[in-house]
Amino acid sequence: MHNLSILGTASDVGKSTLTFVIAKLLQQRGISTVPFKAQNVSNNSQVADDGSEIAISTFFQASVLGVETSWHLNPVLLKSGGFNRTGLIVAGKEAGAKDVRSYYRDLDALKPVVDEGFTFLSEHYDCVVAEGAGGCVELNLLDKDLANTYITETFDTKIILVADIEKGGVFAQIYGTVALMSPKQRENLVGVVINKFRGDRSLFDEGVRIIERDFNVPVLGVLPYMPFNLGFEDSASLQNYTQKSHAKIKVGVIKLPHMSNFNDFEPLILDEEVEVSFIVSGLEQYDLICLPGSKRVAEDLAWLYENGLVESLRRFRGQIVAICGGYEMLFQKIVDEEGVESATKEVKGLGLIDDEIVFSPQKVLQKCTFTFHEVPLFGYEIHYGISKKYPLFYERENIFGTFVHGIFDNDWFRKYLFSRIDGEYRGFDFQKRRAEQIDTFVQTMGEELDIERVVSCIGA
Repeated sequence: MHNLSILGTASDVGKSTLTFVIAKLLQQRGISTVPFKAQNVSNNSQVADDGSEIAISTFFQASVLGVETSWHLNPVLLKSGGFNRTGLIVAGKEAGAKDVRSYYRDLDALKPVVDEGFTFLSEHYDCVVAEGAGGCVELNLLDKDLANTYITETFDTKIILVADIEKGGVFAQIYGTVALMSPKQRENLVGVVINKFRGDRSLFDEGVRIIERDFNVPVLGVLPYMPFNLGFEDSASLQNYTQKSHAKIKVGVIKLPHMSNFNDFEPLILDEEVEVSFIVSGLEQYDLICLPGSKRVAEDLAWLYENGLVESLRRFRGQIVAICGGYEMLFQKIVDEEGVESATKEVKGLGLIDDEIVFSPQKVLQKCTFTFHEVPLFGYEIHYGISKKYPLFYERENIFGTFVHGIFDNDWFRKYLFSRIDGEYRGFDFQKRRAEQIDTFVQTMGEELDIERVVSCIGA
């Protein structure tokens, strides 16, 4: 059976979404599938089942499929760092930082890790569904392209191309991309998926005929634009969520320049009683303010000072919840003597917690469960900062802070928090609603996809 690559005509065309949708549809037909992304560029990561660190988007895809997670799913992860350098995660572990030139110069050293990950998965599953990155035919980067060119050429994967009609120029997207593919890629092309179509589908019937007749490319489906409030990969996809009009509680998430792990707020976005806004001012109009995770805490803290938000936070009398990097900002000061994240060895915090944060070169990377008001809460930790007095969380009056990501996934915690703001808050079962939304989305997309053609082309 052939493995499958999901490639895009450009960035943000829906590759991540189509990867889990197609993998799930294949799984429903008795084909064991697993997601894979050779190289990802994201500050949003998760702790996998084997204790490694992988990109949030790949972790989410695996959770949809219910498969075990490990570094094999995402062998190389790049995270933006300070000093114009990129943090490098290889095989799920920290591997230092590099500038872009040295990363590309040493790229061949990463290929054996990518090979190991892909080969391991292909030995344990019927079909590896490999997500590409960006546009798949960036000619100046083909020899440096681990996620698209390297995977399709090395492992001879069948290919589904994704194009975004909302971007405009969909015919040029498809024609140009196919024309620039290698002979092997064109030979392995199963077809194209037109994504994010709005309005009357029949209006594009002639478009389908043109693509199939003149471009000789099968159209596997024209998918409707459908908001999906889960699995946010980056700040662009984050803006696609659907707001509520009759919410009881207003939550403002401070949109830090280097905000990370904003999937922490997915339970709030799915909550019909909560309205979430990503903000840079006007704190006083919200019931609760969240300080999210940050990949560059010192820089984001300086940004808070520059924009007058530090004094706004100190004056704020509603509830404040701070997570990971945001939690670190609440302390008296942040000490980074070894330059783990910043060239500044010491910065002044908000002074709302009576301790200091000290950065350690050794990253804390683990799933965790802790007891809060005699109730077990679960989540995961990814951080360098350490507090001796409050190593996991802090609570006082209207302030709650924690190193633990995924805190809002806990139904009891949300009920505890929001009931203090509005006594009529009901709460909901996040995991159940999450599963329902995923099932609805996959079913809707599946009705528009020629999945049987895909099954036939991969040799199932």
